Amino acid sequence: MPPASPRSATHVAIIMDGNGRWATQKGWPRLVGHRKGAERVKEIVRASPDIGIEWLTLYAFSTENWKRSTEEVLGLMAIFARYIQREADAMAAEGVRMRFIGDRSRLDPKLQRLMSGIEAKTAHLSRLNLTVAINYGGRDEVLRAARALAVEAAEGRFDPAALTEAAFSARLDTGGLPDPDLVIRTSGETRTSNFLPWQAAYAEYEFTETLWPDFTPAELAGILARFGNRDRRFGGVKA
Repeated sequence: MPPASPRSATHVAIIMDGNGRWATQKGWPRLVGHRKGAERVKEIVRASPDIGIEWLTLYAFSTENWKRSTEEVLGLMAIFARYIQREADAMAAEGVRMRFIGDRSRLDPKLQRLMSGIEAKTAHLSRLNLTVAINYGGRDEVLRAARALAVEAAEGRFDPAALTEAAFSARLDTGGLPDPDLVIRTSGETRTSNFLPWQAAYAEYEFTETLWPDFTPAELAGILARFGNRDRRFGGVKA
C-alpha cells in the first residue's frame, strides 16, 4: 500500500555509502571511514525525531558486502558490536527503539546476542523507531519469505489462493513496519543496491553527492523540505 501521508516523510531509509572513499581521499585506511560513519549515525539518529522522522532505516551491511576483504568485514563487524555496546543505554534514555533486519545466521553469535539484547532492551520505546539492515539483501529477503510461505502451504497451514500483498509483507523482515516514504543514498551513486525493493515501491528517492561521513542533520532536513514539495500521486491524477 502507498504511504498514508503524501506530504511528510515520517519513514526515511538511507543507503549509507561513501565511508571507504571518504577515508581513501584523505589517505587513511577504509576502516577509519567506517568508524567516522558510525559517529555520523549517532548524530543522525539523535536529530531525526526533532525534524519529524518517526521511522529511520539504515543500510549498514549488504549480503554482497561479504565480497570485501576479510580485514574490512571483520572490522565492520567489530564496529557494529562496539556501537551496540556503547549506545544501548543512550538510545534507551532517548526513547529509541532498535530493530535489525537481514539474515542473522551468518553473523558471529556474540553479535547476534548483542542485537537481540538491544532489541529487547528498547522494545517498549517509540520516540524513534530505528531499524538497521545487517547482512540484508532485498532479493534474499523476498526469497526467504517465499520459502516460508511455500512451507506453510505444503503443510496445509496456508491457502495460496488467499495470498495478498499484506500477507506477503507480513512475512518479510520488515513485517509490522510501515513502508518508507523516502529513500536517500549518499556518495553520488544512483543505484538502489538491492535495498527494500518490495517496501520502497512507492517511495521517493533522493541521491546526494555527499559522502556518508559528511552527511549532516542540516542536509537531511533540507532533503525533507524538498520532499514536502513533491507531488505524490501514487499512480493517480489530480482532480
